[in-house]
Amino acid sequence: MRTISAQEITSTVARLCIEANTHLPKDVEAALAKAREEEPWPLAKTTLDLLWSNLGAAAEKALPICQDTGMACVFVELGTDIHIDGSFEAAIHEGVVADPLRRGNTGDNTPAAITVHLVDGDGCTITVAPKGFGSENMSRIQMLKPADGVE
Repeated sequence: MRTISAQEITSTVARLCIEANTHLPKDVEAALAKAREEEPWPLAKTTLDLLWSNLGAAAEKALPICQDTGMACVFVELGTDIHIDGSFEAAIHEGVVADPLRRGNTGDNTPAAITVHLVDGDGCTITVAPKGFGSENMSRIQMLKPADGVE
């Protein structure tokens, strides 16, 4: 049985929160660069250029890429042969950071949404995915009746 300290989990979640909010994955950055090159519509190109500029400023000043870092979604693959020394859930919440420079928790609206999958072994894989809330402004959910058919 492997033991992991709650402090190690807190440190890992904090590091992942900062990384996820200040760096785009290389494939996403490449896709944004390609979109900027190929976009024919001037207004859309201007918007993509603003996003690119913001990305550069965030990297230069070590600030979040977006002003709305949303809710922290933390996905954990936790081995059944692991013992957590301390409170697992509290360690994750403590690691969710509000400001990547001060690394302080807001103490109000940022408890993480935690999804845990138990897996065999003594590994622990943590993934932090910030879930922005701006895209939901135009979303919609609806229950479809199977009897209505594909159309």
